[in-house]
Amino acid sequence: MSVQGPVTGGQHGWAFNRPLIDLTRKGYVEEEFFLTGEATTYALAPGAASTRDGRWRVLPKDKAPFKTRFLVYRPADPARFNGTVVVCWNNVTAGYELFFGESPLVLEEGYAYVCASVQRVGVHGFAETPQGLAAWDAERYGDLSIPTDDASYDIFSKVARAVGPARGRTVDPLGGLVVKKVIGLGASQSAGRLGAYINAVHPLAPDQGGHAFDGYMLQIYFGSGAAIEASDRLHNPTTTNVRLPQGQNLIRDDLDVPVMIVNTELEAKACLSVRQPDTDRFRTWEAAALTHVSYQAQLTRNEKFKRDFGVKPAPPSEEMNRIYLQPLYDAALHHLNRWVNDGAAPPTQPLIDFAADGQVERDRHGIATGGIRLPQADAPVAMNSSTPVSDDFAGRLRGSNKPFDAIELDALYGDEAGYLARFAQAAAAAVHAGVMMSRDVEPAVAEAAREYRRARGIEAPEAAPAAERSGGKASCSY
Repeated sequence: MSVQGPVTGGQHGWAFNRPLIDLTRKGYVEEEFFLTGEATTYALAPGAASTRDGRWRVLPKDKAPFKTRFLVYRPADPARFNGTVVVCWNNVTAGYELFFGESPLVLEEGYAYVCASVQRVGVHGFAETPQGLAAWDAERYGDLSIPTDDASYDIFSKVARAVGPARGRTVDPLGGLVVKKVIGLGASQSAGRLGAYINAVHPLAPDQGGHAFDGYMLQIYFGSGAAIEASDRLHNPTTTNVRLPQGQNLIRDDLDVPVMIVNTELEAKACLSVRQPDTDRFRTWEAAALTHVSYQAQLTRNEKFKRDFGVKPAPPSEEMNRIYLQPLYDAALHHLNRWVNDGAAPPTQPLIDFAADGQVERDRHGIATGGIRLPQADAPVAMNSSTPVSDDFAGRLRGSNKPFDAIELDALYGDEAGYLARFAQAAAAAVHAGVMMSRDVEPAVAEAAREYRRARGIEAPEAAPAAERSGGKASCSY
């Protein structure tokens, strides 16, 4: 295995899907590297199966040559580094890579963040819509190659080792930083693959690809691990109305490192049949009123798409869910980092309420009951939920938003000042519960004022992309 870089040049002159903000102004170095080698593929052991309990047994099968890239964000000042590297499994559902590693928590608490291209579609794209790295910039990425997604599991291990404590130093992607812990992260489609990785690959010996990470976070996870063999992603959601996954398996309960699932009500419904209790190595968080893709995240995606592809996408629907997920992710990562460093485990949180028929229980406003209560759920000016407005693939991910009318707002809060006071109380409660960071309260209150005015039909500024929303201080998603 060899690392080459930092990589520069190309037709565009920048790394695909890089941040919208200038990381140097935040004291960070942004660099891209290539990784070349042979990846192990795996097969289920004789007599084994991908069982519901998650205790999957695999053995090395073959070797597959590969060349891929990973993008690194790291503190320029070693004194700012907190010792933890987060390795994100880049999401390829769209036929190109999606990831977001420039959040306020990452940049302010001194993480290194690595965005890893480990799947074939990310490099080569779908045949009918080639938007992968090689097609996007042949000059920069034209010789990258991932022959099969079956190699993705070991490529992920190899990226982790290329940035971990025992990495080689001939080319050091972390510029000499002293790494203590490595966390693996995957969201949505990538969470499904990471779930399979946890169940099958993590328990293996290090020389077989196992034990490369000190902890894991599965974000917006549908409760079903990907296949180990013949696992190439075949479905293009832009041409096929792909149905959402449903829970099939648990995360194995004999792990030696912490695992945390952070879900919205959409994935909580999918995972209902495979819910598992919190333990000293496992946590599940479920957030009421949130769904898979929020309006704010879509704005950021659209800005990146416009910059990278030169085409302005259609604006996001005003009817889609408008509760931003990133503050919840940041709070969860804060707790998980403490946990993997032998500190306190994340606080156990209430789960979303479900009726006997498997449907989410809702209050008179249509907002889910139970679960984590971000301030937008406990001091609402609108019904936000995972209930889709349309039954296409994108619609099922984006949920819905329906503002309250003036009569309802007056009955609940009196006026804008009354509403903002109630919202601030709800935000304080979320901080106390450990599901929101104090730094996120001020921008959330400012956004709440805009949402109140939107509900009342008073002209208000349009919501900003995520980077701007956090004052420029800043998912891996479906």
